[in-house]
Parts: sequence; structure tokens; C-alpha cells
Amino acid sequence: MNDMTLHDLIADRIRAAGRITFADYMAACLYEPGLGYYTSPGRKVGTEGDFYTSITVHATFGRVIAREIAAMWRSMDCPADFTLVEAGAGHGRLACDIMDFLAEQQPDCYAATKLVLVEQEPTLAEAQAALLANHAARLSWLSPAELPGFRFSGVLYSNELLDAMPVHRVLMSPQGLKEIYVTLDGDQFQDQSDLPSTPALAAYLDRFGIPLHPGQEAEVSLAGLAWFEDVAECLQQGFILTIDYGWAKAELYSPQRNLGTLLCYYKHTVEDNPYQRLGQQDITTHINFSALIERGEELGLKPLWFGEQSRFLLSAGVIEELEQIEASDLPEKDKLRLRLIIKRLIMPEGGMGDTFRVLVQSKGVTDPRLGCLRGISL
Repeated sequence: MNDMTLHDLIADRIRAAGRITFADYMAACLYEPGLGYYTSPGRKVGTEGDFYTSITVHATFGRVIAREIAAMWRSMDCPADFTLVEAGAGHGRLACDIMDFLAEQQPDCYAATKLVLVEQEPTLAEAQAALLANHAARLSWLSPAELPGFRFSGVLYSNELLDAMPVHRVLMSPQGLKEIYVTLDGDQFQDQSDLPSTPALAAYLDRFGIPLHPGQEAEVSLAGLAWFEDVAECLQQGFILTIDYGWAKAELYSPQRNLGTLLCYYKHTVEDNPYQRLGQQDITTHINFSALIERGEELGLKPLWFGEQSRFLLSAGVIEELEQIEASDLPEKDKLRLRLIIKRLIMPEGGMGDTFRVLVQSKGVTDPRLGCLRGISL
């Protein structure tokens, strides 16, 4: 790319071919090789990054996920070949916490497990391999392009993946559905509304029964739905576990949410302007969990559990993790610190407990016996 900036690259594309969809703009901002937010060097999460995730708060999050994965393995009658696929694996922290727990507390499940990491940025493989060195014999990689051809039985899980997939922006005008494109005014990017670029946008809203009122803006994730359809086909038997920002369609597309859910994150501040700091800020939208549930059922996926992260973690084993901390030999001040850290994962109002939703779906499993099903389900 020489010294071309991402701004210049996208601007040149618009000058050469005309306006682009917001989905194409967002894809470039996040995934343009070497220049996008997720495909360029730099720390994205944690204190030094732009946002926190449940993974960066404490290993307890991964350990509770691992408890549920072990229950999924048992619900499949303890197969000798059990594949874990993490889509959007990042630096590998969540995978490491999961595998460490399985090796330590579920050795039979661990012995059957193979871990496959899927990540858009190939340079992260080195960091993943280093972090997961103790599990190297069980570790392999797939590119996102290779995933649709992969067939496996086990569990595919993702954490904050679908919210970062490119979306189309739409507007319900008095004349009907319009799409919001990205164009140029001099050297500055700006919105432009016109007829939709594809009939798939109106078909999506019709298919999932989403009425937009005049003046309402919203996002449509055709890419997210296509990805989900691919992974549903990949899974021969087992479970899909999705953790992300999002709501069911009635809440996501409610009239009160008149401008959609598009947000940007930069150094732990929330922005609403996607046309600044290209490649340096995250761009995200809340996902339509109803689309995953309804399309999943058409593809043979049974919805088992959907709700807030707090309820999922409480049902799936966070209490047991806290009990282990209390029973440990750690000094009392360290126990208190860990209690406060874990509280952040499950508490609403400033914590992460009601910020994220969890969806658990199964395929070809007759009697799933999962921790989350001990609590309030769908």
C-alpha cells in the first residue's frame, strides 16, 4: 500500500466508481489488509486498547464457558473426537482459558478435544501459538475463507464477532425503503440515501417481520446472516454458542431506536461518527438474535437458551468459580479483588451482565444437559 492512508484508499474507490454501500465502507475500515482496525498492528482490547471484553476482565469468563463446553461434550455421549472452533479468536486468550480449564478439571473431555482457531488477521497466529503452547498438539488454524468447507462435530463459539461484521444501513422514507450510501463531499465522507443496492435488504426485513416506521434508520447484517448460515452447515452435530451485543428483533428495531445502533469505540470512549479515525476506531452494531434463532431453526438448529450474560454465567458455573476462589489459599485481599473483578462480568448498570446476550443452539443432540438450562431459559 506504500504510504496510502485508509482514507485515501476509500476516497479513491469512490472517485473511481461512485458511492459505496456502508457495508463496503465498514469492511474496509475494519478489515482492509494492513490498514483496517482488525488487520493492522496495535492493541485493541484491555486497559491500553479501545474497549474491554469479558475475556480481558478475568479468566473466570473462559472457565465458565469451558464448564458448559464439557457439559456439551457429555451431552453428545462423550465422543472420542470433539472439535472446538473459535471464530474470531483474536490473540487466543479465551481459547487458552478454556483449554487450561479442560486440561485441569475435565481431563477426559480435554483428551478428546481438538481446537481450531479462525481469525481474519493471519499475523495473530504467532501470538495464539505462544499463548496456547501447552496445548500445541491439539491446535490448528483455519482462515475465514476456509471455514465454510470445514465439517465437524463439537462446538463452535464466538465472542463479540457478529457485531463487527459489515452492515448495510437503511432508512424508511415516506416513499419507501432507502439505503444509506457513503459518498464524498470534497475530501470528506458523507451519507447519501437512495434506492437499495440489493433487494436482499427489503427481503431481510420482510422475512424476519421487521416493520420500520417513516424516518427510522436501522442496520441490516447480510454478511452476518450469511456467515451464520455457513457455520450452521459446517456443524454436523453439536452446539453453537454466540455471545455478543444484541437483542431480539422487537427491541433491536423498536421505534425508540430511531437511529439504529451504530457505535464507534476509541480509547474507551464511545463515538457515533464512523467517518473519523479510519482504521483506528472500532465500528460495531448490535446484532439481531431473532434472525439467528429463526434461520437457525430452518437449518436444523434448536434454540436452547437465550438471555443476558449475567443469567448465563450464574447458571453455567460462575458461582462454583467463586466458591473455588473462597476455598483457595489466596490472601483475603486477593480474594476480595477477584470477587470485585468477577462481579463486573455479571452485574448490570455499569457491568457487563446485561450488556451482552448469549444464545445456545444445538444440532442433532437429543437430550442436552447444560448448566445454563438450570436457570431461566427461552
